[in-house]
Amino acid sequence: MRKRVSGYIFCGVLLLGGGAVNAQSKSAGSTDAKISAIIKKLTLEEKIAMVHANGLFSSAGVKRLGIPDLVSDDGPLGVREEVKPGWGSANLLTDSATFFPNGSALAATWNPELAYRYGHDMGEEARARNKQVMLAPAFNIARTPLCGRTYEYYSEDPYLNARLAVASVHGIQSQHVAACVKHFAVNNQEVERDHVSVNIDERVLREIYLPAFKASITEGGAWTIMSAYNKVRGVYCSENDYLLKKILKGEWKFKGLVMSDWGGTHSTVAAANNGLDLEMGSGEKYDKYYFATALLDSVKAGKVTVATIDAKVRRILWVMYQTSLSANQPKGSMATPAHSKTAYEIASESIVLLKNDKHLLPLNTSGIKSIAVIGDNATHTFHLGGFGAGVKAKYEINALTGLKNRLGSSVNIKFAQGYSGVYHPTKENHNGDDYNHSDPAMVSEAVAAAKSTDMAILFVGGNRDYESEGRDRKDLSLPFGEQTLIDAVTAANPNTIVVVVGGAPYDIGAIKKNNHTIVWSWYNGSENGNALADVLLGKINPSGKLPFTFPASLGDSPAHALNAYPGNDLKVDYKEGILVGYRWFDTKNIDPLYPFGYGLSYTNYDYDGLYADRATYKSTDNITATVKVKNTGKYAGKETVQLYVHKSGSKVDRAEKELKAFKKVWIAAGQTATVTLKIPAKDLAYFDATAMKWVVEPGKYKLLAGTSSKDIKKETTININ
Repeated sequence: MRKRVSGYIFCGVLLLGGGAVNAQSKSAGSTDAKISAIIKKLTLEEKIAMVHANGLFSSAGVKRLGIPDLVSDDGPLGVREEVKPGWGSANLLTDSATFFPNGSALAATWNPELAYRYGHDMGEEARARNKQVMLAPAFNIARTPLCGRTYEYYSEDPYLNARLAVASVHGIQSQHVAACVKHFAVNNQEVERDHVSVNIDERVLREIYLPAFKASITEGGAWTIMSAYNKVRGVYCSENDYLLKKILKGEWKFKGLVMSDWGGTHSTVAAANNGLDLEMGSGEKYDKYYFATALLDSVKAGKVTVATIDAKVRRILWVMYQTSLSANQPKGSMATPAHSKTAYEIASESIVLLKNDKHLLPLNTSGIKSIAVIGDNATHTFHLGGFGAGVKAKYEINALTGLKNRLGSSVNIKFAQGYSGVYHPTKENHNGDDYNHSDPAMVSEAVAAAKSTDMAILFVGGNRDYESEGRDRKDLSLPFGEQTLIDAVTAANPNTIVVVVGGAPYDIGAIKKNNHTIVWSWYNGSENGNALADVLLGKINPSGKLPFTFPASLGDSPAHALNAYPGNDLKVDYKEGILVGYRWFDTKNIDPLYPFGYGLSYTNYDYDGLYADRATYKSTDNITATVKVKNTGKYAGKETVQLYVHKSGSKVDRAEKELKAFKKVWIAAGQTATVTLKIPAKDLAYFDATAMKWVVEPGKYKLLAGTSSKDIKKETTININ
């Protein structure tokens, strides 16, 4: 593990020393010369063939010059199985992979080290399968809890997203596999995603929706990026000059290639001239693509220059020289014990303890002879489902199996399905009501199991069919008649633990009110069941923190409160501005069901003595804050210290607080940790849309250390002059 962490910490060029920098510069010069020589040898037809798909996940190379095809693969849950045209399985015996926990689960760990390991291990599997581009990570902001891809993304906060994205990119690319960060940009809903136009203020774009993308490029060094399906200010992202040329390739100096989402290209000349490098799609008539015969004709007609085509080919070849044409390529490996360990550790650190009023957790098995395990999600697997990327997992331990693995023959486990988790949306009944009813016979069976056992563990929530790419949920209600089941089982056995599984917020207000023990889990990878069992049994002290706000009602969420979702006439105005997620709830003094950053432990932590290293800073300085955290309970555990900033008396509208630093630390029982957090003063800036620059306001700022956005334990004041 130390070796991997070192790879993450020291992958920045400036940390390699002067000789390494010089060697790298020479290498870059040599690569550029090789690419220029290749481009001179290519015919126009060969160049055109390189800039559009020639298969579901590939674009053409040039065999006569030894240039291989560029092959990509779906993420971000793991390396997808091989598929045939039409998306059917190729039915191979060699493409089973590790199923990694979903994006919001990774975000719930608040642990960049695990994000690096996630990327590293997935990169190893991509390398073993001879994939040059991994279509991951995905980290669009969770603007609405209804978004069907929230499970795939990270969080509602740009800073948390950025730290995890940079680490993931470093991990993937350590294996000479290109990370493809996506979806650029403001792809925050699935409803009409192919056509909707986002009207967004420049400050909002820069402060909320672009920071993680910028960090993934300027800090992470991502080699590829995918344009989003939607429009921004009336222009499709795949042909958006402002996003692709001015910001990405201009301001951020991006050297790699921009690929379209599959079927996300809408023109030839505009897309070619405005920054798209590679058109991807799933249709088999590849010569009919916008970047195929039509592009060749456009070049011959003088509408697109040969220099423009050469620039695209240069970027594609540059990515190849980082991947398939690179020296000393790692061998790669598939579904190894080391990868399973990474999946386990992400899962175990992602699980969030929401309520433990009766202290039923951790389970004291010495007094338990029988447990009723109830609910379809106890046996459901999540590596496949819905529309979009999945993984043909080599294995996936479900929750019931995990509990049996850990409890063995010492506890009698009775299982009852409780409800059917089968979900088949139709075009006419899109997320309709027919799925949300209980089965009296299944409920009765579950009640009988609960009554006849010492304790019930009830598994509810969503699944990968219910939360899916291509559609948003219609509301936050629990599906499949689960609330009826919860009420019946709780009445039958007061010692009921509710485990909610999902990748996005649900309305669990009734559970919070009526149940004393609640655990939140996720689509948590190959080791899901083992990790969850170890948390319930106390082998692992839960340390997950929510990566987004759970609203008490959907109408409390900003986009919904302002009637700014899903838009009208294929247009959506981001009326909430910078007040996304906890920024809205905290600024408007709205109590959520659970706040951003929330998560309990089996132990308790006391915060003491938040200090800044100075009273006054310049805008070019680094702020160092320290806080002491004592573990006052009897269990060792990990605590995530969150550092927010509040600006007093700002001349512009600001959120009540913004996350600017965090650190996850392990603290032994009875011990105290001194936690140091650093914030570059420049990160306190707001974006001045008139001057088009970042501005650090002079004046007073409060540093706020806490366990969530709502639970601030200590604060101190600093000045910027």
